[in-house]
Amino acid sequence: MKKIFFIISVLLLAISSFAQNNEKKIDDKERVVIAAYVPKQIVNMPEEARSLLTNKLNQIVTNNGLGGSASNERFILTANISLLSKDITPTAPPMHAYTIEVQLYIGDGIEGTKFANISKKFKGVGDTETKAYISALKNLKSDDPTFQVFIDQGKKKIVEYYNSKCDFIIKEAQTLEAKQDFQQAIYKLTSVPQVTKDCYDKCQALVGPIYKKYIDIQCKKYMNEANNIWATNQDYSGGEKASSLLNKIDPSSSCFKDAVLLSDKIAKRIKEIDQREWNFMLKQQQDQVDIDKASIQAVRDIGVAYGENQPDVVYETVIYSWW
Repeated sequence: MKKIFFIISVLLLAISSFAQNNEKKIDDKERVVIAAYVPKQIVNMPEEARSLLTNKLNQIVTNNGLGGSASNERFILTANISLLSKDITPTAPPMHAYTIEVQLYIGDGIEGTKFANISKKFKGVGDTETKAYISALKNLKSDDPTFQVFIDQGKKKIVEYYNSKCDFIIKEAQTLEAKQDFQQAIYKLTSVPQVTKDCYDKCQALVGPIYKKYIDIQCKKYMNEANNIWATNQDYSGGEKASSLLNKIDPSSSCFKDAVLLSDKIAKRIKEIDQREWNFMLKQQQDQVDIDKASIQAVRDIGVAYGENQPDVVYETVIYSWW
């Protein structure tokens, strides 16, 4: 079992072996995540324009391979819109003519550091003020080539953030590990993008040992619960309840052999009292073909699940200083 976390670490590092800390590589963009975020209140923006602006920002990050969920990502693409002018056209019927300036920002939505910004002016006409505003906003094109420079500048700053904060990230993960908060530790380490190659490699090297500690503690927990259930209810129903816990035990954990022994004991007892065959199969038997790959996927799943279960990040308090 000692080699399990070594295998996990080596395979995870192998995945990143092609990642270079080079800002010009196109595929590197897929390893940085930026979430599109529209502030709750933009002065003079009609509520009807909110969904349009949200879609525009999502298209920009998606087109550049950077899309993520706005609920829990650290780095965001956000916007502010200024109304520069509004006029009535000398036409019949008269129309509303708007000129707006859209300012886009990339930054750290948690610490409040602004990384990059760009502004664009657009004009729009409509028979109502809202329609004129939306008409102007529609001229914001997600495939505007100038956004590429803007995105690259923001991405470069994100890479610099991880490189400068790497020791802190590792120290924080180790502190969480010491507190047995293994899931959060794994989440922090696996959140580092591959494009930050040196930091990414350092973090991935720590994931395997932490994961091993996590599954060993989980194994003992499930074994204690399963033993207690089986000790008080040694019949088919008790066997099912105990086995449902045994099936949660990772095959790579140090006490998995105890799970096998208890499962065999349950099978023997069920046969004695109920004359029924116990067809339960532990996870190891199901995953034997590719157990190493299953362990790597389990590590990733832990990080993803932890991130998705966190409360939404509130960006409002930090981004207003950007404009």
